[in-house]
Amino acid sequence: MIDLSVIEDAAPHTEPSRRLRRRGDGKLAVGAVIVGLFVLAAVFAPLITSGHPADQDLLNRLAPPSRAHILGTDQLGRDEWTRLVHAIRIDLRVAVLGSLIPAVLGSLIGIAAGLGSKWLDAAIMRTSDIVVSLPLFIFFIALVGLLGPGTGFLFLGPGELPLIIGFTVISWVVYARLLRSEVRRVRSMDYIRAARLGGLPRRRVIAWHIVPNAIGQSIVYFFVDVGLAVVAISTLSFLGVGIPVGTPEWGSMIQSGRSVIQTNWWLIAAPGAAIALIGMGLALIGDGLDDRIKS
Repeated sequence: MIDLSVIEDAAPHTEPSRRLRRRGDGKLAVGAVIVGLFVLAAVFAPLITSGHPADQDLLNRLAPPSRAHILGTDQLGRDEWTRLVHAIRIDLRVAVLGSLIPAVLGSLIGIAAGLGSKWLDAAIMRTSDIVVSLPLFIFFIALVGLLGPGTGFLFLGPGELPLIIGFTVISWVVYARLLRSEVRRVRSMDYIRAARLGGLPRRRVIAWHIVPNAIGQSIVYFFVDVGLAVVAISTLSFLGVGIPVGTPEWGSMIQSGRSVIQTNWWLIAAPGAAIALIGMGLALIGDGLDDRIKS
């Protein structure tokens, strides 16, 4: 019996594919540097900031940027740089967990739909249609109203758990549909048929051939999804939903700076730039991975 477990694509790499791979490597490098700097800032936040993000200095309210306060202070005299850096922990923690949990759940559901019976596939797809019809922000407002911000859960802060639950309920659909489509595409390819005809067990074909070759696009989307989750978290906090007011979070910082935008515009520009930069870094990683997969 021929062991087909190590079948590889023997097609030579063409020049366009090499260019695509080099371009992908460049995007990956730039994106990894951007995201890595944010992660390092979050990890070493106490070392690169002064004091606690909640510390107030009412005698030094709305101070402009200076040596003592790199990004100035807000309406309560809180150091804007300290709050900006500590906000990375909250936004990235909720965004990563709010994308990772539905990614794992949705991927498992999508694999089941792609490999299961027609009845199971139809049931999963109809359920996903119902979830897609839910209005995102109204759903989050209702969920937070039902659960409340709470006092935190394990290593999560107040208001973070309802957001993660909301992202999980909504976002698994994308991963499920993506994996279902990819699994169906991969399982119809010639080398999968050859592996089955060669006598490989069905579980081995699924675990070693179908899933690894179908999971690539979901990994690409995961990084993009984290960036979208950061924007969603900031938007909800701007609307006063989810993360409690007063907690250092980019969306709530933008909201509190609206009233002084004409005189202290940096109170909005700094968190807005942070959101744009982390989103760009994550998008570059996703785009770079996509180029490498296609090459």
